[in-house]
Amino acid sequence: MSSQIQNRIAVAGLWCAGFFILALLAVFLGYILYKGLPVLNLHFILGRSSDITAGGGVGAQLFNSFYMLLLSMAVSIPLAVGAGIYLAEYARNNRLTRCIRLSVESLATVPSVVLGLFGMIVFVNEMHLGFSILGGALTLVLLNLPMLVRVTEESIRTVPKSYEEASLSLGATKLQTIFRVVLPSAMPGIITGITLTAGRALGETAILIFTAGTTVSRFMYDTDVMAGGETLAVHLWYLMSAGLVPDRDTIADGIGALLILTILVFNFLLILPLRYFRHSAKN
Repeated sequence: MSSQIQNRIAVAGLWCAGFFILALLAVFLGYILYKGLPVLNLHFILGRSSDITAGGGVGAQLFNSFYMLLLSMAVSIPLAVGAGIYLAEYARNNRLTRCIRLSVESLATVPSVVLGLFGMIVFVNEMHLGFSILGGALTLVLLNLPMLVRVTEESIRTVPKSYEEASLSLGATKLQTIFRVVLPSAMPGIITGITLTAGRALGETAILIFTAGTTVSRFMYDTDVMAGGETLAVHLWYLMSAGLVPDRDTIADGIGALLILTILVFNFLLILPLRYFRHSAKN
């Protein structure tokens, strides 16, 4: 068999694998949207949930999902970007650096349920935060940090060294070079990491069951960080495991579709600054 035929067979196999993944994703998303889209309306999306009567909404859970995501990312992004800059630009190949990288890799492999139990012990019990939005957000930080640190470090390392050398040769300091040259060039990769991390955090359940709880505040759209922090994903789990509402299957279908649409819209909104930074980098 000639090398050209082997190459064509290999390319055809790769195309088949790609189409199989796309078909699997289309079937999965299509089924969830087919079942859930008829349930979605303003009352369902913005209304108050009910524990025993039919016709409840998920407004408080939707608010908690984004509120907790905002709090966790507000803590995760500065820490992760700072750690990524240190590892890529300042850290030497010594025992401390190896220990930091090992810690990041180890934290990335910890199951989310273990992080949830850790958060319950530390934040809920020891720090007396209770089942709250703050406790859930702080535990989500532990989930977000490993991926964000690694993505930031790798994105900075992909920036050509000639950019730094040119900036330094013009009289800029190391810190000015990092913030005005390196980070803008690495921003597309960092934003991609933020997008993936945020999508994972929006759908997280195991961590939040043990730290944020399965209840919401009696006030709609409550910004009190000590209030109950049930999210959409946790509400979906609770309905299908211990829910008493007669229409729990219908609500679950609607939550599934709403979660998918929320993540898609969120990713689309983050794509806009990604294109801006890519265009700026090319110019």
